[in-house]
Amino acid sequence: MYDMAAFYEAASVQDAVALRLAHPEAQIIAGGTDVLVQMREGKRAGKALISIYGLDALRGVKLEEDGTIRIGSLTSFSHITRDPIIQKYINVLGQAVDMVGGPQIRNAGTIGGNTCNGVTSADSASTLFAWDAVIELTGQNGKRLVPISKFYIKAGTVDLKPDEIQTGILIPKASYEGYWGHYIKYAMREAMDIATTGCSVNVKLSEDKKTIADARIAYGVAGPVPMRAPSAEAAVKGQPVSSETVAAFGARVLDDINPRDSWRAAKAFRQHIAVELAKRCLTESIRLAGGVI
Repeated sequence: MYDMAAFYEAASVQDAVALRLAHPEAQIIAGGTDVLVQMREGKRAGKALISIYGLDALRGVKLEEDGTIRIGSLTSFSHITRDPIIQKYINVLGQAVDMVGGPQIRNAGTIGGNTCNGVTSADSASTLFAWDAVIELTGQNGKRLVPISKFYIKAGTVDLKPDEIQTGILIPKASYEGYWGHYIKYAMREAMDIATTGCSVNVKLSEDKKTIADARIAYGVAGPVPMRAPSAEAAVKGQPVSSETVAAFGARVLDDINPRDSWRAAKAFRQHIAVELAKRCLTESIRLAGGVI
């Protein structure tokens, strides 16, 4: 049995906002793949819960008129992986979330829950950082849009006001058009393990495929929150597609990342892995974009 003080089920987004205001101590629950486990462990014992899982309006992926890809916050990982819009434009996100837990977790877990947890190891987070995602939040005063880089405040804390729920994740057309990406999760086991380090890279090549017009790289577990590596991005922008450029890209990530020592991996090991993952992800992204090294 779960030790909970009360359970409220939202009938609409507006109802969820009202419940948040009426019960500020309550915890939002969607798929429950994290919250219920934590409750069983005693970390959230005695908490009241507000379920938004029944809000079907917050599910699904669609392409808006201006080309923005909109992902509803209650969209499951499995849905994202299989969605044709994701597969066509940002397939790397589908690949990243397909590495979350096992099939049961991916069927129930939601991308909104994965990002609202605020943990640096979330498999969706680094890829969303690399795509310059924007978080849509809805509260009593309407919608608020926050770049994902500003949504994460510190480990386990995100910019979510007491009356708000996350309702969508937006990928602007300018962030994905012409880009190709690749994600690698390094973990001690291949399945159902938290990432030791995760790296996501996307790249846009020149028309002749010989120059890197732009590149973005983001990490999970390279700092207290998911993060970009701007020094590495700047080092390769406008540079020729070559093994030397790839090597420079990997070396420069050390200027930006700040992994920690933990029982899962030492800081020095995470730094070593981060460099290697950067090179491999960039190499594969270049290949996907039509370049040859």
